[in-house]
Amino acid sequence: MSNNQLQAYQGLAYGELTTQDIAVVRSTIAKDCNEEQFKLFMSIAKASGANPVMNEIYPAVRGGQLTVQFGVDFFVRKSKESDGYQGYDVQLVHENDEFKMHQEKAEDGRYFVVIDEHSWGFPRGRVIGGYAIAYREGYKPFTVVMEVEEVEHFKKSNIGMQKTMWTNYFNDMFKKHMARRALKAAFELNFDDETVEGGNDTVPEYQPQGRKDITPNQDIIDAPPTNEPTEEEKQIKSIRTKITKKLKDLGVVGKEQVAAYIAKNAPKMGENPSIAELTGLLDMIQMEIDMKEMQNGDELE
Repeated sequence: MSNNQLQAYQGLAYGELTTQDIAVVRSTIAKDCNEEQFKLFMSIAKASGANPVMNEIYPAVRGGQLTVQFGVDFFVRKSKESDGYQGYDVQLVHENDEFKMHQEKAEDGRYFVVIDEHSWGFPRGRVIGGYAIAYREGYKPFTVVMEVEEVEHFKKSNIGMQKTMWTNYFNDMFKKHMARRALKAAFELNFDDETVEGGNDTVPEYQPQGRKDITPNQDIIDAPPTNEPTEEEKQIKSIRTKITKKLKDLGVVGKEQVAAYIAKNAPKMGENPSIAELTGLLDMIQMEIDMKEMQNGDELE
């Protein structure tokens, strides 16, 4: 890689990652990304503090669309950095194992899972399920219990590497998937896989530092131009239209609901958002939609 190419990545270095590290990431796990997608991926990695060299975050491109995925190692590290971390356990359940569990009701009225028995001998038979338990001081253990059928669809993924990993290393991938879910919930880690809409030439500039504070109020979204619109104003109007549609997809309809959404997600947003800010808002809403879809279908490791 030439010095000019290395210089182009200087602004993407962060933490312990050097410019040379970024170049290695570009030529290995990010080799399927175009330059815009790669810079967007690194911006998300930098904003979240996830290290691609340590397998904490990685990109996948399918049909010209970029998906940024967080690995279980990232969730483990962030959990260790959280207050009250006491470790986690993850186990597979095989068809010949003795396995029993039940639910109990905590003092606050919420239920939690208790594993009564899990013992085994050999041969254990095929894997039929599994569980992960995250331990946090002052809280009941948070347990995720899953059956194999809930993750079989990963073997049919149209993301090539994901399909390969789940097919060839199913047991390991299943354990990582359950551990990630347990740690994410127990330590309230709000890092989600992100899908960025657009083809090779339409990936927007990412605005990592402003994600929480980039939502304009509804009057700004709907306000008509006061003069003959410029090209920039036309673009802003187009993005506003998309924002309104995406909010409706989230079920956020009407000025009261929109106002509540804005108050919760972007109380400090200025009243003259730029194209980049509106694009960032659109991305944030899309990521929330994607997150709900993943929660419903457990899509993407």
